[in-house]
Amino acid sequence: MSVEMIPNLVSFITRREGQKFLKLSQEINDSIITGSGLGGDAGISLYIHIPFCRSLCPFCCFNRYLFKEDSARQYFKNLKKELDLYIQKGFTFSDFYFGGGTPTILMDELIDFIDYLKKNFEVKQISLETTPREINPETINHLKTAGINRLSIGVQSFDNDLLKAMGRLFCPGEEIKERLLMAQGKFDTLNIDFVFNFPGQSIDTFEADVAAFKKLGIDQATFYPLMASPHKKDALERRFNRIDTTREKKFYDIILRELYTDGYKASTVWCFSRGKRMIDEYIIDSDDYIGIGAGSVSIVRGNFYVNTFSLDRYQELLTNNRLPIVGWRTLSEAEHRRYYLLTKLFGTRIDKGQFYQRFNTSIDQKLRNELLFFRLFGLVQGDNKISVTRRGMYPVSVMMREFFASLNTLREHYIEKQI
Repeated sequence: MSVEMIPNLVSFITRREGQKFLKLSQEINDSIITGSGLGGDAGISLYIHIPFCRSLCPFCCFNRYLFKEDSARQYFKNLKKELDLYIQKGFTFSDFYFGGGTPTILMDELIDFIDYLKKNFEVKQISLETTPREINPETINHLKTAGINRLSIGVQSFDNDLLKAMGRLFCPGEEIKERLLMAQGKFDTLNIDFVFNFPGQSIDTFEADVAAFKKLGIDQATFYPLMASPHKKDALERRFNRIDTTREKKFYDIILRELYTDGYKASTVWCFSRGKRMIDEYIIDSDDYIGIGAGSVSIVRGNFYVNTFSLDRYQELLTNNRLPIVGWRTLSEAEHRRYYLLTKLFGTRIDKGQFYQRFNTSIDQKLRNELLFFRLFGLVQGDNKISVTRRGMYPVSVMMREFFASLNTLREHYIEKQI
């Protein structure tokens, strides 16, 4: 097999594995999830989903709604109810990740919720997403005072034509840069998100974005390949150009050339940092995590859970003191181990000792064929601590893209049916 064929092979295998996450049971009772024996020290984190935006980007597959203040304020109340139910079940958390949507869309509610977390838990670190148009000195001060450790700003590009195509020309590229510099140095980590391989996005445009990031001196950048679900892909192609995944490696090669070999640390295969920084990929840092909010997912002890995507059903279930879980699945032992392998490869390193602690068995025994494949083609190296090589970076990126695309297919189905 040629090296060029490896991304296609791992893409096929990961797509097949990811589709297994779509086969969910709707038989829900109060005993399907418990926090007994788990806690902050056990490596469980909390993701909080805020699904409201001032405008909806055409490429986003996450659960989101146009902002309406009354709905958003009620939603924050429901979030507290859901969190209370997890507290009653014995869960405790110390690491928190806010995503969306736009979590900063109602700052007073956000700050109040963070205060609620501090009343109930020993908060160690908080990561929070926002958009450039939300960034101003007042917001930065509020977030810093609230104890945000990592602020992630969804820039996507500095190119005005591309921003317009994405429906994100609420801030021109030069103004985005000015707003980023307002926030730089105010948090432990400032991250900016970019998208690559968007329809109509040129290699030159992407190169210019990477160069601009380096010139700004921002702590960290995360580069997301386009991961459209089937209907989202069709809609994008009707509106723009054909989505051509054969171009994807050309974009990724720019990342490797400009960052991976130029003094940046690969925190994940998509995230590159100046020095040691906090990342928001809780699937890497935490073997178990709970997601709260409409459209969140959770993994606990090899069980996969999906919350309702409907705001009305979310409120209805919580009003009846029920967790808003509407689908779940117990992964087989092999599926659980492969999912673990995928997430650790995504984080560029695997610790054999940690694998043994998680599964009470040797990774060399249970994932022998998988590791043999990665070693045979030079995608990983090392013994007790296995790391992804430069050659392995893009194949692992493809694997993670395919897995998230499978989840986006699930999201699309739940959003469309308002499950």
